[in-house]
Amino acid sequence: MEPSPWRLVTVDIDGTLTRGHGWRPIAEGFGRLPEFEQTNRRFFAHEIGEDEHIANLLDLACGHSISEVLAIVAATPKIDGIREGVRDLRSTGASVALLTHNPDYVAAWYRDTFGFDEFDSTFGQREVAGRLGHPEAVHADKLLGLERLLGRPGRSARSTVHVGDGWSDALVFPRVGGGIALNSKLPEVERAADLVLHTADFREVARAIRSLRPRA
Repeated sequence: MEPSPWRLVTVDIDGTLTRGHGWRPIAEGFGRLPEFEQTNRRFFAHEIGEDEHIANLLDLACGHSISEVLAIVAATPKIDGIREGVRDLRSTGASVALLTHNPDYVAAWYRDTFGFDEFDSTFGQREVAGRLGHPEAVHADKLLGLERLLGRPGRSARSTVHVGDGWSDALVFPRVGGGIALNSKLPEVERAADLVLHTADFREVARAIRSLRPRA
């Protein structure tokens, strides 16, 4: 097999690595499911923007410790083979990073648990006296996060492939050499992708990336 052209693989978390939205179990665990459903409905109806939606999600964890949130994150159903798929991609010489709207404490858990090299996450929520506070000045921008990840030596947009399922991921696809819509429920996201996959095993994603070539 010819050498992989991909030097960087970026991966979304919610709805991509999780089976369903990763903040639903958090909302259920803290008795705030109606608030989750309301912000989700308003976001998909285009009544609120992404920054407000992400702030609403982060607020679901307000008053709880990071360890309480991460206990739910650990129990959240995920697709299979994440660690093995990441290891496979890294064996080709690629760095594998998380590009997510999740806060840094969630992204760091995924990095450390599954062997990702790094992450770019959303800022705007601080822990005070062991408890998470209300989010402030949340700005969710995957394109800016992509720029930060591409700022490392030896990386280029053309040698980067992104994997995701949402509208923000569809914005990333044309900015990199390849885009994979994974388990997306949004037709416009699938239309923006170079490859559409529906699978419950990240190892299949890794195999697909090995075969994918950057678009002209």
